[in-house]
Amino acid sequence: MISSPLLYLLALVFLASFVSFIEQKSKLKIFKFVPAVVMIYIFSMVLASLNVFEQNEDINTVYENTKKYLLPAMLFLMLLQVDIRDFFKLGKSLLIAYSLAIFSIVFGFIAVSWAFSFDADMAGAFGALSGSWTGGMANMVAVGTALGVSQEAFGYALIVDSVNYTIWMMFLLFLTPFAHYFNAFTASHEQMAKLEAIGCVSALGKKRYLLLIFLSALVSIGVNFLAYSGFEILNYTTTTVILATMLGILGSFTRLKTINGSSSAGSAMLYMLIALIGSKALFENFSGVGVYVFGGFCILVIHTLIMVAGAKVFKLDLFSIAVASLSNIGGVASASILAATYNRALVGVGVLMAVMGFIIGTFVGLAVGNVLIWLAK
Repeated sequence: MISSPLLYLLALVFLASFVSFIEQKSKLKIFKFVPAVVMIYIFSMVLASLNVFEQNEDINTVYENTKKYLLPAMLFLMLLQVDIRDFFKLGKSLLIAYSLAIFSIVFGFIAVSWAFSFDADMAGAFGALSGSWTGGMANMVAVGTALGVSQEAFGYALIVDSVNYTIWMMFLLFLTPFAHYFNAFTASHEQMAKLEAIGCVSALGKKRYLLLIFLSALVSIGVNFLAYSGFEILNYTTTTVILATMLGILGSFTRLKTINGSSSAGSAMLYMLIALIGSKALFENFSGVGVYVFGGFCILVIHTLIMVAGAKVFKLDLFSIAVASLSNIGGVASASILAATYNRALVGVGVLMAVMGFIIGTFVGLAVGNVLIWLAK
């Protein structure tokens, strides 16, 4: 049993690094269905369930402090790679499709929460999940932490995210050959300009990890100091999350965006945060996960109905609504893959839609999460 807080952190760092290394260096197909972040969470939870980590005061303190300072640092680095101005290079139909996807997902979460009469735990879990389905995993961690979601509830959200997303992506890929029939149904005409694949992170020059870590640490200390000094937006954690997000967005308009390595450093911090959260979860708390997964599928059904109806009204083609959907529920990688199945020249569309989620995902997730928690009262 590990009782030292230093060994506790070292074990989690090793776990996150090892899984990430295996994903990058191996050709294991399992990572196509179970992402590295989910694997890290599962292994961390296994160690916690086997009582490898002693639940003493020192470990609990280092857990809270590490998460408190690592979260805003990670958000800042993740957001340095995006530029909101690129998003508006998309055509009118694509912007409508993206807006429709956001609306339908938000509506789905609220409708399912009301229909299922969510309790506080389910409301928290789906509140965190809404951050992922309108942004990404980083947004999910930020929203879940800001809402004070328990480790068990976050675990449910992570399982739903993994299971439902995998099936959803396979379904959208399956529909690709039938685009002609759908487009005939909506009377749409694909006349999209071929966009260049716009990279969302600098890959030029030497990776300056030390500079990036220094800047992210400075931001983390600064936002925590402001929150500690009495400047609050809803609560302490929400304050640090929103301030770090805003600083990251502002930084993306400056030369900071050109510093190579922000994505890698931010991803490393995200993996560590997932390992931390998993280390406080236990297997026996996940007996009712089926209800959560079913709730996730109900959200996707509502999302689908609204997207199809919107496509008919606005004459949107299958490519537009499918990529808009997966850019939210999946992210950059999956949206790019789906876009490439239609036309490789349109990979940039998937990238642009997905990186927009990094900007708005935290704000949308916080709004949805607070509504779900309010409905649960």
